[in-house]
Formats: sequence, C-alpha cells, structure tokens
Amino acid sequence: MLPLLSAIFLSFFDASKLLTIRLFALGSTSLAFFVSLNLIVFFDETFSGFQFKEYFMWTPSFQFALGVDGLSLYLIILTTFLFPVCVLIAWSAVKTYTKEYFIALLLLESFLIAVFTLLDLFLFYIAFEATLLPMFFIVGVWGSRSRRINAAYQLFLYTLFGSVFMLIGILYIWYTTGTTNYEILSQTSFSSSDQIFLWLAFFLSFAVKIPMVPFHIWLPEAHVEAPTAGSVILAGVLLKLGGYGLLRFSVGLLPFATSFFSPFVISLSLLGIIYASLSTLQQVDLKKIVAYSSIAHMGFVTLGIFSLNIFGLEGSVILMLSHGVISSALFLLVGVLYDRFHTRLVRNYGGLVQTMPLFSTAFLVLSLANLSLPLTSSFIGEIFVVLGAFQNSPVSALFSCFSMVLGAAYSIWLANRICFGNVKTTSSTASFDLTRRESFILFPFIILTLFLGVFPEVILQTLHVSVASLT
Repeated sequence: MLPLLSAIFLSFFDASKLLTIRLFALGSTSLAFFVSLNLIVFFDETFSGFQFKEYFMWTPSFQFALGVDGLSLYLIILTTFLFPVCVLIAWSAVKTYTKEYFIALLLLESFLIAVFTLLDLFLFYIAFEATLLPMFFIVGVWGSRSRRINAAYQLFLYTLFGSVFMLIGILYIWYTTGTTNYEILSQTSFSSSDQIFLWLAFFLSFAVKIPMVPFHIWLPEAHVEAPTAGSVILAGVLLKLGGYGLLRFSVGLLPFATSFFSPFVISLSLLGIIYASLSTLQQVDLKKIVAYSSIAHMGFVTLGIFSLNIFGLEGSVILMLSHGVISSALFLLVGVLYDRFHTRLVRNYGGLVQTMPLFSTAFLVLSLANLSLPLTSSFIGEIFVVLGAFQNSPVSALFSCFSMVLGAAYSIWLANRICFGNVKTTSSTASFDLTRRESFILFPFIILTLFLGVFPEVILQTLHVSVASLT
C-alpha cells in the first residue's frame, strides 16, 4: 500500500517543485524497502505455507488474499531494493513530466509487489497486466530515441496477447471449481486433460514475459528505447514475473502437465540459451548486448525450473535474484556511458581504464559476475541449475555447460572492447569518472553480488521448505 498511497499523494504536488517531488519519491520507495525487510526478520523458515496472510473480501467470488512464502520473499525484497535506485538514476536525467514519471514508478512498484503477494488467480492476473501500463508510458514517453513509441507498443501488445490465454485458463478454473483462491486450488486435483489445457494457457503467458525464444522479439527493442531506470526495472523485476508464474502456477498447481511438457521446455530453454548467446556476440549496441544476455540467463532459469528437482528449482530462484542484481547494474553502467558520450555503439569505446578507472573496475567485476565466475551469485545459481539438469538428463547438462562458455565469450569480449585497448576519440572526450552519486548507487550491487556468491545459504535456508513442497 505504501507506493500506491504515495503515488496518489504525489499527484497533488506542485509540478514545479522538482526537488520536493524527488525527495518524496525517494523517501517513499526507501520506506517501502525498509518495511519489506521486516519480512526477512519475522519469516519462519521451517513453515512451508504462506505467512503474513491477509484477507479482504472484494466480491463473493474473489477476495484479496495476500501471503508470502520462500519463493516470493526475496523477489519482493529485490523489487523494493531496486526502486529507490531507479529514483536516484532519474534524479537529474528526467527533465520533462518529472512528477508523472515518479507517479508511474510508484504505481509500478505497487503492482509488482501485488503480483508476488496475491493468492487469488484472478486478482493476480489483474496485477500482472497492470504492470504493463506504467511500463508502457515509461518507455513511450521517457524513452531515449525516436523508436520508443514502437518499442512501447511491442512491449504492450506482445505481453498482453500472451496474457489473454492465461485469462481464459483462470476463467475455466473458476467455472469448473467455483474458486480462484490459490490455497484451495493447490489442494484440488485437476484431470490430466484439464492440466494440459491449463498448462498451455499459463505457459504462453509466462513464456512471453520471461521471454523465451521465440517469444523474445519485444525485449531487446524495449531495452534499447527505455530510459536507464526503465531498463533496470525491466531486467531486474519484470522478467522475473514469468519465472515466478511458472514456479507458482505451472509447477505448483499442474504437476502432471509440467512433468509431461518438461522435455519440450528443456529443449526450448537450451535452444534459447545457445541462440541468445550467439546473438549477443554479434550485437553492436551496448543495451542489446545486455538484453540478449538476459534472454540467455532466463533460459537457464526455465531449464532449472523444469528439471523438477531441488537443485534445479532452488538454482532457478537464486539465478533470478542474481540476474536482477547483476543485469540491473550493467544497465546502470551503460546508462553512465550514454549520459557522457550519447552513444551506445561498442566501436566508439576503448581504453576507458585509462580515463575512467572506477567505472572500468565496476564494469569488469560485473562482467565477470555475468559470466558466472566462482564466488559470485550467478555462479551459485548456474551450478545448481546444471546439477539439477544433470539429475534429469546428462545431455541437457552438457549443452548447458557449452552455453556457459558462450556466456564467458561475450562477457570478456565486451569488457575487453570497452575497458582496454587504445583510447578512442569518443572515450577521451570525458575525463571525469563515476560521480559520488553513481558510486553510491553501484556499490550495493557489487557487494550483494559477492556476498550471495560467498554466503548463498542466506537465501537457500529460506527456499528449502517452499521448494520441497513443490517437488
């Protein structure tokens, strides 16, 4: 409720008082983050069900049933952590319609938290779709280039089209069972034919959102045209809605169909990982490079989910969290370069280690984390996914390891082109390194990446019981 009430309150502010608007948005998002940390403090790691439950009657058929378990806990924390960062990114970058921009951010945060906490399928669908509206305006109004309108419509129409099938599935569930409450449905046994129909309906929606190949066309375009904060939210949280939906609904409610279709999804995931990795190697735009690498990493997530064992499922959640941190930080660094040089073409950069040593250090550390170097959070996630894939099929584990080599290739290639070599004319025009604000924003991302790589048990002990209940 905090971001939602803050957005309503902010709408009454005088649009000319920019500092007041920025401070209020930063305070609101920071307060939501600190309040969300209470979930970790009071979370019972030995309980497999939903905690902090609240019920509000909406209609006789639907109610606002809210709850948190191990699958959603850290995704909520990741969401509330990223939004104060997005406010700081836009502090001086957004110069037009500033008040409306921060209202869109606060509404988007509220809808995202609702997605991770709602236990009613119909209301989940409403919140799931509601995230599109603020994101549509963030890309379409505050995007960086002339194609932003086209990118906004692609984002909106692709994901809306996929979600229509989920709505059909939810209405079918309500028609046959008389309820859309998740806790009741988790105790309901659907027939094998019903499960296959419902699984396909949910999968089409979540596959577009992740996105899986071949439903990925909208993502690189949206990333390229979005402002830096929009890219951070898109990579950090919005892509995770698809993975969360697969875990919560496909695996949680439809076990027979999930097992039936798992070879198909594993094959699609491996194809997507290799295709996205090879596509990343031939991109020339910095944002498209990070965007295609995101498709490859989310392919690992779906590979872990449909391995259908403890290792794969826990690895997929860790990898989602890790990708949310690392990919967001990489988009931040790309935004730093664009603010200074107004170009995102790789060929225009080189030798930044000589002119921007702090930036180059951060970029190198995060690039190594992106290739899943040991002692980083993504290594924990990917090694768990590979172990889960090996238990399911050694052949799929072999292909996933091959794709990790491709990930190392595009990460090292990019870091080498940007940071080392001769200083390009474009790179030499700016002699100033990361500012204090930029360093302050990036520091927590690097610390989190290393901390979760060294102490993954912090998250694993919360996941164990919830994942065990799925398997």
